[in-house]
Amino acid sequence: MTVNAVTHLNFRGDARAALTFYQSVFGGDVAVVTHKDVGNVQEPSEADQVSWGQVAADNGFRVMAYDVPSHLPWDQGENAFFLSVRGDTAEEITAYWKKLSEGATVLQPLEPAQWAPLYGMLKDRFGVTWVLDVVSEYNAS
Repeated sequence: MTVNAVTHLNFRGDARAALTFYQSVFGGDVAVVTHKDVGNVQEPSEADQVSWGQVAADNGFRVMAYDVPSHLPWDQGENAFFLSVRGDTAEEITAYWKKLSEGATVLQPLEPAQWAPLYGMLKDRFGVTWVLDVVSEYNAS
């Protein structure tokens, strides 16, 4: 039996834009089901917002997203979670970094670190904190 954990991001009206952006970074397909599609429209102006959405790419990248309706509480939070993307090569991670960093705040520049050939952290234009690094063998000595 296989179990996959997928990060599920909650937004207030930005889920579709975030999914489209992440698809432009990592590739794959975007799937979106709106509040209207599932018959759960409490506020007419929110009918076309995302009730469930996902980006799924052949490279294994997966992320889901949702627009929390205005009648429910929502707080973006402060350091509530990070999304970690680990790649096999510097070229792969650098390409993701360049795309994710558009409109982002760099918290730690993408550069060599004691534990990885490349490591960086940024907060993207949607307020999501990403940690990117190149996988390397851990050596505790």
